[in-house]
Amino acid sequence: MLLKELSLFSSKREILLFGLLALFTLSYSLLIEYNNYKQLTLFDSAIIEATILKQYTKTKLSKNGKQKTYQVLKLRADNGYTFYTTKSKKFPNNKGEKVIVELWLQEISFYQYMTTSFGYSRIIKVEKEKSLKQKLNNFLDEKHTNNNITYIYQALYTATPLTKELQQIFSTLGVSHLLAISGFHLGVLSTLLFFLLKYPYNFFQSRYFPYRSAKVDIFIIVAFLELLYLLFLDTPPSLLRAFSMLLIGFILYDRGFKIISMQTLLLTIIVILVFAPRLFFSIGFWLSVLGVFYIFLFLIHFKTLSALWQFILVPIWVYIMMLPLSLYIFESFSFYHPLSIVWTSLFTLFYPLSIFLHLIGFSTLLDSSLLWLLKLAPKETMKVGLNIYIFFGFIGISLIGVFWRKAIWILIPYSFFIFIYGLLVIS
Repeated sequence: MLLKELSLFSSKREILLFGLLALFTLSYSLLIEYNNYKQLTLFDSAIIEATILKQYTKTKLSKNGKQKTYQVLKLRADNGYTFYTTKSKKFPNNKGEKVIVELWLQEISFYQYMTTSFGYSRIIKVEKEKSLKQKLNNFLDEKHTNNNITYIYQALYTATPLTKELQQIFSTLGVSHLLAISGFHLGVLSTLLFFLLKYPYNFFQSRYFPYRSAKVDIFIIVAFLELLYLLFLDTPPSLLRAFSMLLIGFILYDRGFKIISMQTLLLTIIVILVFAPRLFFSIGFWLSVLGVFYIFLFLIHFKTLSALWQFILVPIWVYIMMLPLSLYIFESFSFYHPLSIVWTSLFTLFYPLSIFLHLIGFSTLLDSSLLWLLKLAPKETMKVGLNIYIFFGFIGISLIGVFWRKAIWILIPYSFFIFIYGLLVIS
């Protein structure tokens, strides 16, 4: 079947109807969130169930000049509300645990409820029954003697947030995206599952149901398994975007449309945000979207290149295009940062191999390589910030590049200028 140009809407009337439907769905989603917000703030305190996402120690000077040490906890309630609270330095490590919390909220706005806020709290109970996710984390903890290695695998397999120290190391190395489960990981898993299922399915199909479409059936199985994994991980934003795009992309592709299209990306963003408006405030979600945006931008404007050249150039292109975003948001850079292009390519092999080794009992076989990578990061890092006007200029040229190909030849030197600027700052 020949692919034709993607045209989701054949008339302005269809665009209007879709816009009205999206607006109605968004309004309903916001109404549900607002009702949850009113229920949470109805009394002076609220009893909620939540999961401890992060837990770390912090020290600051008090008003009388003495050092005060305490713990900071980041929790996510079952309805999606995320908040910070503090505990004494003696509070035990319960990261990843489900807890019942009495939460005292100061006057918070609906905007703060949709993003994050601070509240004083009292932990009433720590749930004794372990979830499947906690059991997997405990399994990884038992298999690795080095805590940092354990944290890395927990981040890779269960989307457990890294410690602040590891976040800084991987940000300096430019590989933070490899530790945050996203579309990259979903793509590797999809490919792996497809090849694992292809030959067994073809064997049974040829004998019992030759009338079925292998492509469609295998996709349904893979999508169902990935949906279970998404729910198991509590739907992290970047993975939710990737999974939604996988479904929308396959539906369009199966009907003869080209899926390498900005319309596909835009449709995915709209569908996700109208059902989960809280993601509008998620940096992880938007970074994931922009990663796909720049991949599509390359494939659209350089589609005449051979598959080999695309394979070679896409990682370099994505790195250089995402660098301004990274510098503006995280302000972290080092001489090892450009090597993330190499680490990203190697990760395609490392990720499925590490899963296989854990399954067959050789969990520690790759630990030494991870420890070597951790030692690469410089002990002292310099902040490399980006002027807001330079940043928005880069975003503006990127958007123009969707419609005007010549803008790409402005965008490329613009990005390299920012790269050289980063090298000069740390020199």
